[in-house]
Amino acid sequence: MSLAKAETIPLTASAHRSSFFRQSGWLMIANIGGGALMWAVHFLNRFLPTGQYGGFGVFLAVLMLLPNIPLQMVMTQQTARGLATNTERELSGIIRMFLLTAGVVWLVGSIIILYFQRDILAYLKMTDPTGLWITLLIVLFALWLPMFWGMLQGQQNFLWLGWSMMTNGIGRLSMAAIAVIALKAGAAGMMAGVLLGYAIAVGMAAWQTRSLWLVSPQIFDWRGLLRQVVPLLIAFVGFQILFTADTILVKNYFSEAEADFYVGAGTLSRALLWLVLPLASVMFPRLVHSAAKSEKSNLMGIVMLGTAVLSIVGVLSLSLLGPFVTQLVYKTTAPLVCSLLPWYSAAMVPLALSNVLLNQLLSRPDSKWMLAIFVLIAAIGYLFAITQFHASLVMVLKVMGIANLVLLGICAGFFRLGKAPA
Repeated sequence: MSLAKAETIPLTASAHRSSFFRQSGWLMIANIGGGALMWAVHFLNRFLPTGQYGGFGVFLAVLMLLPNIPLQMVMTQQTARGLATNTERELSGIIRMFLLTAGVVWLVGSIIILYFQRDILAYLKMTDPTGLWITLLIVLFALWLPMFWGMLQGQQNFLWLGWSMMTNGIGRLSMAAIAVIALKAGAAGMMAGVLLGYAIAVGMAAWQTRSLWLVSPQIFDWRGLLRQVVPLLIAFVGFQILFTADTILVKNYFSEAEADFYVGAGTLSRALLWLVLPLASVMFPRLVHSAAKSEKSNLMGIVMLGTAVLSIVGVLSLSLLGPFVTQLVYKTTAPLVCSLLPWYSAAMVPLALSNVLLNQLLSRPDSKWMLAIFVLIAAIGYLFAITQFHASLVMVLKVMGIANLVLLGICAGFFRLGKAPA
């Protein structure tokens, strides 16, 4: 019996907890394994000329700025609701609409970017357009991948969700190593590895979810879909800005060498989320499923406590092991990378806790317009603050930490109210 089918059988409270921890544990292994493989790509910076590693970080930051978190959460929500309410044909129509829309948006955006290619390269202080061209191809897969992952997550098919995550890392590292070491392809070669990883992961996830999107589609309620989806999109777009926008802004305000070690510190610090995100990932479709059937769930407290403990332990571990790890990876900039780690990792803790609260608040069937607007305002305020306060890299990280605390306060406030105003 598959994991997805097994979840449809009624379980006792103890069995629910057992399956939750089993699935969370597997996703942690997959997240850490896949993340470690993708992080290992950064070891190749030893074979890059000065400045190219920062360019690689910028291309990755562009991918991180794509709305992959919102897209995955929306697809998770719709898949979990569709399966809970037995509306698979309507779900198929929704899935196809999202996939087709993403393809059309990618095509139009690619044409615009190629038209302004010279200006973009000048802004990023680059001359070779190869990395940009490869990144454009990656963007299409990067838009589709969270949708397929969302379908797997909504099915509670965490087995194949985990394997898709790990194959992304395997493909990325193997191709990048060949391109950089053997072919001397530089940052563009590293991006070629990213492309292969995405292509493999998309293919695997698409095959495992074919029973959802190959079903004959049926007309669905557009207005109802918008009421469910738009607040979710807005809220997680704001969350993603707080999670990823700093890298591109730093590239603009600081030198190439400074951007290099800032990217290094960010890569290590964001690894904290590999530990804690699986808890919320397993929790969210369960809460959506329970809400669709008007059932109660007590997962929130367990996930919040686990996230807090793992995040704090991660920060302490990174502070202790940081000097050793950075010396292995980052040539002469290791001391500079290490000096940023305490600030960067500490700023990730309130963001991780906010993610849990957002997942809980947005799993309910009623819309969350006020919550979404407040989160987006916090993200816009964060962007504006960095444009004003960037005298040093530490100052940028202080602004990030304050912004993440503001987000945590907003989420805690709405959670305290018990229900976000519609």
